[in-house]
Amino acid sequence: MAEVTIEQVTRKVRDLYNKAFSAVERGNLDYAIDMLLSLLDLEPRLLIARKYLRLAELKKSKGKGNHQVSSLMGSMKVMGAKGAIKKHPLKAVRKAEELLKKDPSNLQFVKLLDEAAVAADMPEVAVQTWEIMRDYYPNDVDLLKRLGALYISMNEPMKGRDCLEVVARLNPKDQQALKALKDASALATMKKGNWEKEGSFRDKMKDNKEAERLEQQAKAVKSVVDIPSMIAELEQKIAQEPGNINSYRSMADLYAKSQHFDKAIEVLLDAQQKAEVPDPQVDLAISTYRVKEFDQEIEALRTAGREEEAAAKETERLEFRIKNAHECVTRYPNDLQFAFTYGELLFEQDDLNAAIQQFQRAQRSPQRRTKSLYYLALCFEKKGQLDIALEQLKKAASEMQMMDEGKKDILYAMGTLYEQMGQKEQAVEHYKEIYAVDIGYKDVADRIERAYKK
Repeated sequence: MAEVTIEQVTRKVRDLYNKAFSAVERGNLDYAIDMLLSLLDLEPRLLIARKYLRLAELKKSKGKGNHQVSSLMGSMKVMGAKGAIKKHPLKAVRKAEELLKKDPSNLQFVKLLDEAAVAADMPEVAVQTWEIMRDYYPNDVDLLKRLGALYISMNEPMKGRDCLEVVARLNPKDQQALKALKDASALATMKKGNWEKEGSFRDKMKDNKEAERLEQQAKAVKSVVDIPSMIAELEQKIAQEPGNINSYRSMADLYAKSQHFDKAIEVLLDAQQKAEVPDPQVDLAISTYRVKEFDQEIEALRTAGREEEAAAKETERLEFRIKNAHECVTRYPNDLQFAFTYGELLFEQDDLNAAIQQFQRAQRSPQRRTKSLYYLALCFEKKGQLDIALEQLKKAASEMQMMDEGKKDILYAMGTLYEQMGQKEQAVEHYKEIYAVDIGYKDVADRIERAYKK
């Protein structure tokens, strides 16, 4: 079951999502949790919503709980969920979520969610939850082994290897873990070196049944040759249901896959005319395909050696993007994705006050909040208002539980701000947080080493 993004869900789901995030900001966590659970009943594949659900639950419980009591009280529900896994895995996922609502850091409940999510073909849900739990149980060997196995099963051997390296460090006599680490390291090396490109794929697969399964899946994927017949089918559907916007969007996607961006735009413009209410996602697709059309034209001009015309076309593309972003913000004032995109463009043009205005609006969007705060900090830094910039970064850092690339960017920016403000010790403390988990991030190793020499 493939993950979906907030841009792909229905308006009802987006509205629930935005209400939930606003409730989190107001500190109304119970309401936010209920909204997110209702949202996930409608769209269980929206991983970002499940992430915020888990973080809201943990914030409410402060990451603590009497796991022995909650496990005892929830034993009957655990049994019920386990019984539903085989035939009704999504129901089992929902039952597991109800248990986690009461005790979000209970590993027994997390294991139940893992089992149900994998059965429902949503291993990403299991990975996401274990990743959050890892912050609370960084040295839990069973957790690390399971997370590592999930990463490997999802073709992320580098991440799997990283988990198993910690296991080997914590328990160097665990022969099974050492073997798993060795296998994961080999898979990581093969993936990094594009090993699978050399020789026959089938020859290198130890499990022929798995090879056959993967080959069958590959054959099931529609090729470009199939696109005309698929478009013809959609034309028939549109003739029968002219108000079905999804058919137009599917057709536009097919045209785009065959590089016919002009036809894709034409189909979507027709869809907007027939829609009772303008759809912001259709407008977003139109602008995306128009930019791709510009890219196509620029590449053709460069290939032909017409550099001046290509440069002029690049200017035209930028002008289109700015004008289109402004129109979308005006047309859809409540769709904060457009505000964020417009803010990015204004920032790139050094129109800082206008960019700040857009990012201040965009920070109300759950999926764009931390990134908006980051950009606000950059804007204030450029204006020389370092203390205000630092406030934005502190807000963003406090809301990010996992040390992902986004949090590293924020901590690094905080460090550089503290340096500019002459507060060297605070700067080093922030660099240390990154250094402890990723020594290769930017120049953080050099900064730490210089600090220790001093």
